[in-house]
Amino acid sequence: MTPDPDTARRLRDGMARGVLSFPLTSFHDDGTLDPDGFRAHVAAQIATAPGAVFPACGTGEFFSLDEDEYRQVVTITVEEAGGRVPVVAGIGYGWAQAVRFARIAEEAGADALLVLPHYLVAAPQDGLVAQLEQIAARTGLPLIAYQRGQVAFGVGAFKRITGIPGVIGLKDGHSDLDRLQRLTLAAPEGFLFFNGASTAEIQARAYATVGVPAYSSAVHAFAPEIADAFFNALRDGDRGDGTVEKLLRDFYVPLVEVRDRVPGYAVSLVKAAARLRGRPVGPVRAPLTDPSHADLTDLRRLLTTGLDLVGAAL
Repeated sequence: MTPDPDTARRLRDGMARGVLSFPLTSFHDDGTLDPDGFRAHVAAQIATAPGAVFPACGTGEFFSLDEDEYRQVVTITVEEAGGRVPVVAGIGYGWAQAVRFARIAEEAGADALLVLPHYLVAAPQDGLVAQLEQIAARTGLPLIAYQRGQVAFGVGAFKRITGIPGVIGLKDGHSDLDRLQRLTLAAPEGFLFFNGASTAEIQARAYATVGVPAYSSAVHAFAPEIADAFFNALRDGDRGDGTVEKLLRDFYVPLVEVRDRVPGYAVSLVKAAARLRGRPVGPVRAPLTDPSHADLTDLRRLLTTGLDLVGAAL
């Protein structure tokens, strides 16, 4: 199958224009999917003109969605995007299950797929390559590999995946800049790279030094004002007003300190922040847990501080 070559160009253009949006998946209080809430949330995200939108990925609790829910989430995102920004849907687990999700995403009109780390087991480099080969052979959509957790490509395996028809990019969540620099130097011209570290803004300057300026922003899911102000200041060299330093020191670093208190807060804290702003995203699904009252109090204070820094209000 031959993916649309225009998708990589659209993604590259979007990456230069804005952060990559990873919307939250909305649930009712009883844990069922809230399609109307999700539609409102993703519409608000797209209205801020992100570089691309990535539904049903890690921040969107892909691991908690069944196939029907996944179909609804991707379909709603495609409808709300209306071709204005690329839609890159998450897929994952072993390749056979990943292909099932890929077919759903293709039917729903997604532009590309983000291949999330496979489930549970460690695998050799040959197996990591084979995983992508098997998926690529069964979908017409371009693939972006995601190395994080048990997935980490060496230079040899990386060169092999760049030769797989349809593999157009790599999202990195390891923050091993030595390894990443070796990969960027080995990449063919036009291959896409994304900074996918948790709270990516913390390491955005470091990633840019090895040729990876584009990044995903979980903060964009609840405070696009902050995320966009940081992105624009970083892109424009901070214009001498210290915006990058102020936001890192007074918002992003303290946010990471709260995030690191409890496993899973990389998602549940983001969802809690969105609820504090009245976004219809609902609770997280188990095995994640919503933040404690004390952590919510700290989160509200940090969110107020961050919004004040960019001239916005809670």
